[in-house]
Amino acid sequence: MSSAPQRVIARDGQPKTEDVSAASLADRIAKRVTSTLQDKIESIKEVTLRSQILAFNASIEAARAGAAGKGFALIAEEMRSMSEEVDGLARALRDQLLSQVSELTARTRESVEAAEEKRLIDLSLNAVELIDRNLYERSCDVRWWATDAAVVDCAAQPTEDNCAFASRRLGVILNAYTVYLDLWLCDRSGRVIANGRPDRYAVAGTNVSGAAWFRDAMKSASGDEFVCADIEENPNLGGAAVATYAAAVRQGGESRGRVVGVLGIHFDWTPQAQGIVKSLRLSEEEWRDARAMLLDSKGRVIAASDDRGVLSEHFVLATSGQTQGAYKTKECATIGFARTPGYETYEGMGWYGCVVRSRT
Repeated sequence: MSSAPQRVIARDGQPKTEDVSAASLADRIAKRVTSTLQDKIESIKEVTLRSQILAFNASIEAARAGAAGKGFALIAEEMRSMSEEVDGLARALRDQLLSQVSELTARTRESVEAAEEKRLIDLSLNAVELIDRNLYERSCDVRWWATDAAVVDCAAQPTEDNCAFASRRLGVILNAYTVYLDLWLCDRSGRVIANGRPDRYAVAGTNVSGAAWFRDAMKSASGDEFVCADIEENPNLGGAAVATYAAAVRQGGESRGRVVGVLGIHFDWTPQAQGIVKSLRLSEEEWRDARAMLLDSKGRVIAASDDRGVLSEHFVLATSGQTQGAYKTKECATIGFARTPGYETYEGMGWYGCVVRSRT
């Protein structure tokens, strides 16, 4: 958590925003209180020292005066005793207040750190929830479009005319849904017989029978089922990273009809996912030491706010079996994470949202 950003002027004369955290503010106040306390205690010590010197000189003079100075000697002794008592009280007050200031500072820091950890968890959950809701819509799309009459007719009878019509129909869908790179209709053998952007991706005739999404869709029990594949770079789509969703195309478009083909839809992953992790509600100051990521079930970085390591880096989360949480590393970084909760009929794929703040 942080207080309102303060406006300051940089050395180059340009204004910049400086975020003063509650922990930093508490430290500053504690240092001021401690400094003031030390100064006042030193002032008291100086006064008591002068009192002690005065009492000592007074006792010397009283001794010189002999019997006439006895009463004055008692006063001098009392002054010395009082100054020592004041000095002791000052020392006790200093120790007590310094201990209380230290405890207050520690508790404030703990509270601020706990609030920051919760915020990082919330941001992580927000990221993975947004992608879940997005991909839930993809699961609905593929099941719906697999029942389209043009798609069903082409899969059942892949004549030249049917394939051309299905391709045009898929193109119309792509014009309305800009989040896809292409839609592929495959026959039972895994051969692509129609796609929505043949002018851009000449994939007709390509055999995808070895792809997990095709094989799993062919095994599906009903039209209510769908298949989602891990993020991968597809060489037939220019090497772009895609999230592929698939559903069996069934005779007559019926939920329990015989499988006559498979529809695979390729979600344009990078711009959608990067947009999510880069739009989390972090201040400009916080982004300077923060990194937001989406991780797949194996810990592979599938999206990152700094664009580094996407699809090549593995980030190990210390989840301790929890679906969400936060912890600190030996390098003083705070890491918040949250596992995909799923959305509606989409259970998710065990992905995690993750936000790392590195403190030096």
